[in-house]
Amino acid sequence: MIPHRESFSFTPEQGVPPAVAPFSHVTRWGTLLFVTGQMPTDPATGELVTGGLLPQAEQVRRNLLACLAPFGVDMDDVLMARVYLTDFTEFEAFNAAYRTWFTGALPSRTCVGTTALAVGADVEIDLIVGLPGHEAVDNTGHDNPGDPA
Repeated sequence: MIPHRESFSFTPEQGVPPAVAPFSHVTRWGTLLFVTGQMPTDPATGELVTGGLLPQAEQVRRNLLACLAPFGVDMDDVLMARVYLTDFTEFEAFNAAYRTWFTGALPSRTCVGTTALAVGADVEIDLIVGLPGHEAVDNTGHDNPGDPA
């Protein structure tokens, strides 16, 4: 069985800010979820959270969790996070907050410094997430892609 792509968009009532560009909030491919970069936008107001990096990072975390909730996963299922920061002088402060988002081993991560982000945000984060409890299927139809036929 070859996996197929499914795309999902959510609403502010589901805790996810509306899209500011043409994209899906989450795309599922087999046992993987690809979560679009979340901005520090309050879904209830549509406004950017104020107060600097740490309050914005917390709103991004809440938005990411809202994207993951329909799939029954959370931050501990994250395989890869990509973080974009506009001010690297706050790198250590961000890292201290970020560590608290996980109860187990930390996922792989890339952190990029950038001069600007959409809507004037200080931080944006996108994720690749594994769906536990789902069997992987490769293109040959074998239930365990690592095993020969």
